[in-house]
Amino acid sequence: MLVLLGDSTAVGIGDLVPGGWRGFGPILSAAFEDNGYRNHAVSGARLADVRRTQLPRALADRPTAAVVVAGVNDTLRSDFSARRMHEDLDHVCGALTAAGVSVVTVRFHDQGRVFKLPGRLRRVLKHRIDEYNRVVDVVVARHGVRCVDLHAVPGAYELETWAVDRLHPSERGHRMLARAFAAELRALGHTVGDVSLECSGGRELTVWHHVAWLVLKGIPWLCRRGADLVPLLWNDEAPAEVFPAGAGPVPGDVLPADTGLL
Repeated sequence: MLVLLGDSTAVGIGDLVPGGWRGFGPILSAAFEDNGYRNHAVSGARLADVRRTQLPRALADRPTAAVVVAGVNDTLRSDFSARRMHEDLDHVCGALTAAGVSVVTVRFHDQGRVFKLPGRLRRVLKHRIDEYNRVVDVVVARHGVRCVDLHAVPGAYELETWAVDRLHPSERGHRMLARAFAAELRALGHTVGDVSLECSGGRELTVWHHVAWLVLKGIPWLCRRGADLVPLLWNDEAPAEVFPAGAGPVPGDVLPADTGLL
């Protein structure tokens, strides 16, 4: 069985088809050797939510493989803590691998290159993404899980890869994710068929869709998140958190993550 854990990207938001959101999960599961599939992801979930709620349910399914996509929501909050993110991701990946589950996770791209933000805010968010990617590298090396580097996926920064909100993948973007995850699962010994990048059934977006979303959804979203985001404008690149002894990266001791380039 294949299980998904994570946030709105893992839910499938951005790939709208008749009947609701689809996303990379069903596309990947259709190519996976085992027909069993369950998606435990929840829109808005943070890594602590994945650890506390989604992980026990996923383990109860006795899966053979798991894809974990989470962390972005943590980087957008005023209580951002790379230390807590490390603890949560380490626990999730450790528990899954200890149960014999093959795990694939992600390193994140520079979201400011897709979703246009004020310069200082973009720098702070990029710094946070970089900190979290360091966490991912450590956890991947420690537990031997696989990792897809979204920044390095060909076409990652093309407009067609993203839904109208530019925060979630479009159908094409979800298919790119499914193909990348399939390659990593094959590297872990699973039989996974080809994943097509040919789009079918998703909504075609125009420039007017993007403009309308910015006015009707994007700006209101930024206003609602102001309590978290606005303070970042006065807290430019903060120093990286110091990990407890033995928990964080040690120069010469931890190898870089397998980035899973396509």
